[in-house]
Amino acid sequence: MVRITIVGFGQLGRGVLEAIKRNDDMELSSIITRRPEDVRKELDGSVAVYHLDQLKKSFSTKKSEVAILCVGSKDDVAKIGPQVAAKYNTVCSFDIHEEIEEYSLRIRPIAEENGKVYMLSNGFDPGFFSLIRFIGDAVLPESKIYTFYGPGVSQGHSNAARSVSGVKDAKSYTMPVQESVDRIRRGEMPTLSKRQMIWRKVFVVPKKGADTDKIRSDIVGMPLQFDQYYTEVHFISQAEMEEEHHASPHGGFVIIVGVTGNGNKQIMEYSLNLESNPEFTSSVLVAFARAAFKMSLFGHSGAFVAGQTPLFNISPLSPRELLRYFM
Repeated sequence: MVRITIVGFGQLGRGVLEAIKRNDDMELSSIITRRPEDVRKELDGSVAVYHLDQLKKSFSTKKSEVAILCVGSKDDVAKIGPQVAAKYNTVCSFDIHEEIEEYSLRIRPIAEENGKVYMLSNGFDPGFFSLIRFIGDAVLPESKIYTFYGPGVSQGHSNAARSVSGVKDAKSYTMPVQESVDRIRRGEMPTLSKRQMIWRKVFVVPKKGADTDKIRSDIVGMPLQFDQYYTEVHFISQAEMEEEHHASPHGGFVIIVGVTGNGNKQIMEYSLNLESNPEFTSSVLVAFARAAFKMSLFGHSGAFVAGQTPLFNISPLSPRELLRYFM
């Protein structure tokens, strides 16, 4: 059995809890959260719950093989991740693409020093889409690779918008630029900026008396989150947010366009259409928790992304069963 500790218990944490129930080789060990009393009440005392501050103490983690980080990427993963990496094999969905390399280099020595495996940036992107980009580049070395997101909700960008002063609640939608999609599916290989590939629509519930012009300016200009894209900000009531924006659908697609032989055009496309982005990401995290556990058993330590582990490691099936059923 792979025993799991959930760190953070919002949408992602609840999704991990449900995913654990669907995997016979997984069981929940404990939950670490900033809201221990609320979580104990929600779960009727059925699981051990600790306050996040206890990570700094030396309480035993022997019963837990893998911790799954279910906290926000913008601030929390970078702060909490090093503490967790020193005590647990760990999996996270850190999704700030421009900072993944730096974060990996920072977390690697901590995991290595403590003999732990840290699997980072596992979700639909980075994660699944990263694998498709790896494969596309290897198979079609002179290709161009295009990644489009949406239409759907970005959890990371929603969290980022909620962190802006004066914001009570926010939901950020990512939308593909359809004109660019159509060009690439025709086999064109244009050079596109991020702004030419996706745009963002943010719905915000402002706090009473908040300066909405400043909120809009702070969101649109936020580095690495919104400043590189065309972004619309719409202000709505809390009732509208709860009625019209309660779900978290998402998706997207990777298109690889390349040429082989005597100029033969080759187009690869992989897509995801998700009714619940948090629940899909949770399921990916649980699968890679299994990989982290296996890698630890094999004596590995350090920081790894999805493409650095044999994919057999994410499955509960044996190598022979995988060959029999899926080849």
